[in-house]
Amino acid sequence: MSIGGQSDVTPERKVYFLTPEGYRKKKERLEYLRTVKRQEVADFIHDAKEAGDISESGAYEEAKRQQAAVEGEILELEKLLASSEIMTADMHNDLEGPPVVRIGMQVEVETESGAARTFKIVETYEADPKSGLISDQSPVGKALLGHKAGDVVSVSTPGGVTTYKILSVRPML
Repeated sequence: MSIGGQSDVTPERKVYFLTPEGYRKKKERLEYLRTVKRQEVADFIHDAKEAGDISESGAYEEAKRQQAAVEGEILELEKLLASSEIMTADMHNDLEGPPVVRIGMQVEVETESGAARTFKIVETYEADPKSGLISDQSPVGKALLGHKAGDVVSVSTPGGVTTYKILSVRPML
């Protein structure tokens, strides 16, 4: 029942899946921001105040902008880590049939030219294409999702259309 137009349905909390390494990196970044960066910005603000009239101080305004950015990133990381789950090797063992591409899977593909590539499908927060970690929301990630070994997938990217044959799909951990 709703009272005054308010719904009594609680929105479902999104769970973010992170690799153990990705979780560790996010925790380290949060700790750095809390202990080192926060103090650096506080010192910068103090120095800017000591320099004189803060109403016309560009340094003070920049320090306050940096403070807002640091605090915003801290809040974002705290929220992410509070609602994240660390991926494990057995997280996909309860599914029947051949494995399909989804978050937490490693996908080996072959291009039309015969070049082999390996992608690891992760949440957007952990994506690092140079390391082979691609987001499930990227063009390649979206195109691969739901497919299995043997499927041929075409991906429209800024560089044109690329076709991949999926060679294998397995848990990445």
